[in-house]
Amino acid sequence: MSTILPVIQPGAQACTDIDFDEKLAAYGMELRASRVDTLQINVGKLCNQVCKHCHVDAGPSRPEIMTRETVEQVLDAIRNFRISTVDITGGAPELNPSFRYLASQSRSLGCQVIVRHNLTVMFQPGQDDLPQFFRNHTIEVVSSLPYFLEQQTDAQRGRGVFEKSIAALRRLNAVGYGVENSELILNLVYNPVGAFLPPPQQSIEADFKRELMNRYGISFNRLFTITNMPIRRFLDYLRRSGNEERYMRKLIEAFNPGTLDGLMCRNLVSVDWTGKLYDCDFNQMLDLPVAPELPQTIAEFSPEKFAGRRITTGSHCFGCTAGVGSSCGGAVATE
Repeated sequence: MSTILPVIQPGAQACTDIDFDEKLAAYGMELRASRVDTLQINVGKLCNQVCKHCHVDAGPSRPEIMTRETVEQVLDAIRNFRISTVDITGGAPELNPSFRYLASQSRSLGCQVIVRHNLTVMFQPGQDDLPQFFRNHTIEVVSSLPYFLEQQTDAQRGRGVFEKSIAALRRLNAVGYGVENSELILNLVYNPVGAFLPPPQQSIEADFKRELMNRYGISFNRLFTITNMPIRRFLDYLRRSGNEERYMRKLIEAFNPGTLDGLMCRNLVSVDWTGKLYDCDFNQMLDLPVAPELPQTIAEFSPEKFAGRRITTGSHCFGCTAGVGSSCGGAVATE
């Protein structure tokens, strides 16, 4: 089911006169899930940063926090259905009082656990031991770093963020993350600073590895390029700068049907801080839940009912299918 939302309020879905499902139909395609092996859990919108590209609209004043009761429901689903991957995000997920419980319990259930870690949260009160916590539970760390230079990073994430990010990366390296012959995985995420598509992932990864090592002695495993989605804070920026229509046209013109097989919504279900279910994190931020005939909350979840489901789409889906595509794991196509 495709949803085109009118422009009614700031932070809503970007406006386009081209329906995403109609675009797929022109290629004889539709977007359906294949399986569910990943739960991506947004444990709240509280964050110590206010990033310009944030599709969650997270920040220090956001009150939305997943309760321990909902965390227990998530863990019941993981336990009952043998979910293989738990991807914890926010906000800054570490600021949820139940974060460490959720992460450690998920690991004890045999899950791969990924944490979307913004690096600077490490310097918040009570969070200085995060590198050791991540190491002790062999948690995969994915961290956004807009660029290997201070000016570009601070322009997107706030003054002083780059300096703290470098210090945090050094602390992660010091406990074994992202270093050669270590099982501790540290991946970085690149989002463009402006209204354009990311460069080729392989080439900019090489640039990041060279420059971070030469300038700061920092190493990491992989760099993921992720397209800025025309949602919430980034959409507000597009509108303020007069770039909304141009950016949407850029995404639509770069549509690549070869990206569909690798889209994250095909093997993932997104859980919001209240326990509601969505096809992806972007749909969650637009309040586009899973199809009405499906279970709507994590307490009712069953992967059998979600395998093969039709994905709820909207104009923002052109962001994931432009160029080489975009997912939580970076590019999804080779060309």
